[in-house]
Amino acid sequence: MSEQASVVYVVDDDASFLTAVSRLLRSAGYAVRTFSRAEEFLSGLSDTPGCVIADLQMPGLSGLELQEALTRTGHTLPVIFLTGHGDIPTTVHAMRQGAEDFLTKRAPKDDLLEAVKRALHRDARQRAERFRRNELRARFDDLTPREREVLQRVVHGRLNKQIAAELNINERTVKLHRTAITTKLNVRSVAELTRLVQEAGAFSGPVDLP
Repeated sequence: MSEQASVVYVVDDDASFLTAVSRLLRSAGYAVRTFSRAEEFLSGLSDTPGCVIADLQMPGLSGLELQEALTRTGHTLPVIFLTGHGDIPTTVHAMRQGAEDFLTKRAPKDDLLEAVKRALHRDARQRAERFRRNELRARFDDLTPREREVLQRVVHGRLNKQIAAELNINERTVKLHRTAITTKLNVRSVAELTRLVQEAGAFSGPVDLP
């Protein structure tokens, strides 16, 4: 997985506040990009690692609508709301939608910096997990249809002779398929194989076995 520098995206229609927050973040060593409207931020969004600090009330899309747009488009950048218009129902809604934090604009600077630190760690962790899942799925995609049939039965506890009978092949062929499976997936035991199947989400749907 290639390393990219994280960016803190700040979205706020208050120009003076936008300047103040960006200066604080840059002085703490963060790369920062600023936007005065949510639409502007969303139109240029890439897959760069980072997090978002968004005002709640803005012309056009609100902070909550920005958060919802990120979710719809599959972007998982953690969002920190920094606002002068917060209330308990809005805070609860934002947190339920996965916001990293919800701070008032009068919150201590250290609180904001700590929230940014947590958000960037969360983003890095989520990206690593997605990379791991994609890597595993690529390994499973390399299996032939017959190998996948054998694999399904192996992780469901079938013995070689049972697999051979169910697939109408000889037991030696089953052993060859199992060797190919363990080689492609780089595992040594059925327990490890089962764990990888679960981790990759392979055969997540119902499996129709005899």
